[in-house]
Amino acid sequence: MSDTVAEQIAALMDDDWGIREDAATALGELNDARGVPPLIQALRDSDRAVRQAAATSLTTLGEPAVVPLGFCLQDPNLEVQEMASSILASIADDRVLEALSASLLSPNWIVRMHSAKALGRIQATDTLETLILLLQDKVPAVRDEAANAIQAMGEACLPSLLSQLQDTNWRVRLRAVEMLALLKSSAAVEPLMAVVANDADTAVRQDAVRTLGKIGDSRAIPLFMEALTQPSLKLPAIEAVGQIRSKEAVPALIAMIDVLPIADFVDRMEGCTDPRYKVELPPLEAAVKSLAQIGDPQAIPVLLKALLSTLLRQEAAEALTHFGNAGKEALFAQLKKDPDENLRHHILESLSRLGWRPGQIRL
Repeated sequence: MSDTVAEQIAALMDDDWGIREDAATALGELNDARGVPPLIQALRDSDRAVRQAAATSLTTLGEPAVVPLGFCLQDPNLEVQEMASSILASIADDRVLEALSASLLSPNWIVRMHSAKALGRIQATDTLETLILLLQDKVPAVRDEAANAIQAMGEACLPSLLSQLQDTNWRVRLRAVEMLALLKSSAAVEPLMAVVANDADTAVRQDAVRTLGKIGDSRAIPLFMEALTQPSLKLPAIEAVGQIRSKEAVPALIAMIDVLPIADFVDRMEGCTDPRYKVELPPLEAAVKSLAQIGDPQAIPVLLKALLSTLLRQEAAEALTHFGNAGKEALFAQLKKDPDENLRHHILESLSRLGWRPGQIRL
């Protein structure tokens, strides 16, 4: 009686790469654990198609391949390391926790990336510290997978992160705040509010405000309102009330823009060397965007005023598109009475985004 698995294993040694590729594919379809060692050996094949077929079959075989692939993470051949980590990103379990943890520090970014994804899969909270470090990795894909892994671990990370908010090192506290922004857990709201109120480092307090905005819990609204009056926290607080869509903040945001000295800003460009633009403009731009996010119609008149400033015109025109028909009517009224060509260009762009087309009689 023929042994199909043994035949396909033997075919992996054929001189013809096409036969080797077919054999590697067949071993995955046969779903027999005997295929794991020869398929791992095939990861070193001279032909790329064979290596890819072997990787696909090892992924299909799953559990029997996990431990042998863990050993491959230390293989002298970097391509074998890359393929092993890629497969483990889909099939890893606790048995390869130690090997994957070591691979997070690999000099090869592909290995780091896949290892982070694998650890997120098995929710390895013991690797949290290293994953946090990878958020500063020079490769964006590694940073993304590290963030995804932390998010995948979810609430299990909270005790460690909340304890780090009390660390004496401000960098540790800052990283903990950044991680809590990824988790968006309501359990972190009160500890983060305490950070905003009490932390000695301005950067940590600013990031705590941003994180609370991302979490979006209404318990933080009074804190945001107070932060709007503090110069060091004003900008993140403006962004936060927009993210949380706080109607309570609308009058304060309107007041910020309403005092804008339009004449001082007309026909000036952002690139000018006047340092006041770096101080005055970011909060104004943020206030315009937050009013758009909140969507309260009472903001429309002040957004029309912001539209007259060349430095806020683009933001204000975009913001007015968030108000539907009310924004459309306000823009159309401004279009009919203002001859400024640049202003009209922005208004027409916004109107087109709201569905208006030239030649329409009514809006």
